[in-house]
Amino acid sequence: MPISSPARASRILKVVFGCLLLLASLAAFCVWHVGRWLVVQDSLQKAQAIVVLSGRMPVRALGAADLYRGGWAPQVWLTKGAEPGRTLAELNISYEGEDFYNTQVLVRQGVPADAIHVLANPIVNTADEIAEIDASLPADGTRVVIIVTSKAHTRRVRALWRKLGRGRAVVRAADEDPFESDRWWRTSGDALDVVRECLGLLNAWAGLPLHGS
Repeated sequence: MPISSPARASRILKVVFGCLLLLASLAAFCVWHVGRWLVVQDSLQKAQAIVVLSGRMPVRALGAADLYRGGWAPQVWLTKGAEPGRTLAELNISYEGEDFYNTQVLVRQGVPADAIHVLANPIVNTADEIAEIDASLPADGTRVVIIVTSKAHTRRVRALWRKLGRGRAVVRAADEDPFESDRWWRTSGDALDVVRECLGLLNAWAGLPLHGS
């Protein structure tokens, strides 16, 4: 006996509702766990240098100082952001730069001044930083660097290194970073971090079609 139109419509609605419920459950699961997924930690090993990525001063520098005192590398490298120094210079306003203050943090935390090295070329974004770190390593790509960044930023740093870097990068999150991976939606700062990092990862996976402004 053929199924009546109302019965067929009811079945279709049930299937559609089930699919929507499944998609909603999957979306909720992803949202619930995305903060934890963004945070990755590589196993520590001896390295040529510990690199402090630009941003979130002084948290990343404090994390690098901890690793230096632990004897994981003989040097700490700092990147030098292009902004806001470049724009302020056009206005004849002096700006010491984030690397200057990170140096003060490192020295205060026990890192000797002669063990701190500021990489030469100004950077705009994380991809620039990876390229600058890579250019500072030996051409044969045999050396190891430890890259210290914020917790939510670690997965993107690892993805960018795999795309742009040579040798081995040990990606580490600064312990002092207050990012709450299990409750990231509770504060605007953590929520913005998650959105920014997810968009940044999509850009990295797509081959970096969007460049830093």
